[in-house]
Amino acid sequence: MMQFTETPPPPLHQISSFSNFTMNKNQIHRTRPWPGFPSSKSFASFGDANCMEQLLVHCANAIESNDATLAQQILWVLNNIAPPDGDSNQRLTCAFLRALITRAAKSGTCKMLAAMANAHCNLVVHNHKFSVIELASFVDLTPWHRFGFTAANAAILEAVDGCSVVHIVDLSLTHCMQIPTLIDAIANRFEGPPRLKLTVAGATEDVPPMLDLSYEELGTKLVNFARSRNVMLEFRVIPSSYADGFASLIEQMRVQQLVYAESGEALVINCHMMLHYIPEETLNPSTTFSSLNPYSLEYYSSTSISLRSMFLKAIRSLEPTIVVLVDEDADLTANNLVCRLRSAFNYLWIPYDLVDTFLPRGSKQREWYEAAVCWKVENVIAHEGLQRVERLEPKSRWVQRMRNANFRGITFGEEAVSELKTMLDEHAAGWGLKKEEDDLVLTWKGHNAVFASAWVPAA
Repeated sequence: MMQFTETPPPPLHQISSFSNFTMNKNQIHRTRPWPGFPSSKSFASFGDANCMEQLLVHCANAIESNDATLAQQILWVLNNIAPPDGDSNQRLTCAFLRALITRAAKSGTCKMLAAMANAHCNLVVHNHKFSVIELASFVDLTPWHRFGFTAANAAILEAVDGCSVVHIVDLSLTHCMQIPTLIDAIANRFEGPPRLKLTVAGATEDVPPMLDLSYEELGTKLVNFARSRNVMLEFRVIPSSYADGFASLIEQMRVQQLVYAESGEALVINCHMMLHYIPEETLNPSTTFSSLNPYSLEYYSSTSISLRSMFLKAIRSLEPTIVVLVDEDADLTANNLVCRLRSAFNYLWIPYDLVDTFLPRGSKQREWYEAAVCWKVENVIAHEGLQRVERLEPKSRWVQRMRNANFRGITFGEEAVSELKTMLDEHAAGWGLKKEEDDLVLTWKGHNAVFASAWVPAA
């Protein structure tokens, strides 16, 4: 049953009899990974997730300080206690182990680790390319995406009630998988369905989940599906990238803004787990975009600007009817590797824990699911600079960004909450729902996983 909780318990993997475990450099050096090192039986005491986290932290510190010997010793221990086919904590640790080995190999400071990498496992994360049918079934396996779909669709339907033309800009990690459900709901509108326009940013980056067809082919399928529901749908792809804050998309939307206003169409900006790929660092004005008037760089008095804030101000200038923002509720933006590792470890245990409740070992879907999480771990831990694109921010920071961009939050209606309760009842008992001010938060065993928020332009 779903529960409304206010204060989450400590992360499950931190509740242990080994919470006081510490290991300093001298202790590690007294035990070496050759004859005389503890036998595999003695590794049982290291099986606690908090112990594993501490070992990962020590290993990260060793890699960052270029202590190859210490790093190799800790990695040898981790290699023995975290098999890739173990329990959820072991698989989580194995993913971080792979990422740390990749980081060490990339840095060139611990080249001897390449042999260990090959001995341990294949470090290349192979992400499956889904067919539309496969992806639709895949995202329905858990509420991870369905939660956002359900909350967003309810808010959108309420916001565009009575509108004859609805233009949806869909910035979604799941390649429009939310749209068929929205079409179904709109088709049943009492006064008849509106004319729909759907604009998407071209899929140019290899971020999982990935499709095995082009967006043009996807658009044809969506148009045909809408026609089967007696809904007229126009589909458009604008090649645009999160790397520059979807600048091309924003610019084309602005060029046509007057047309939108004169036609009286409702403009919906639907952001589903995509905005955290926009770089969060502040950027030098001389290297960014002056095309985003009236929110051009000259607008800002500071010498630098966050591209995420710039994007939000740009969409605010389009005067949207509603903006829906759904994302994962975690902070993976720290520049310090150890801080980022701790944050990631204390958040990404959730998908590893929940996968045991609905997918059997050895299944293809489980392989695809965990490969996507491994990709996320590797990107957070092994990469830096422009290559590190998995930069989640917590809900509180997005709320502040939206308010700074002159949006105000709106509350999800009781119908949305009721739909979410019904949807969650279809899944494992560990899922829950709670309200935080105007927003809704999906929880797993009491811990925040995904949030949904809805926004309108402030007066």
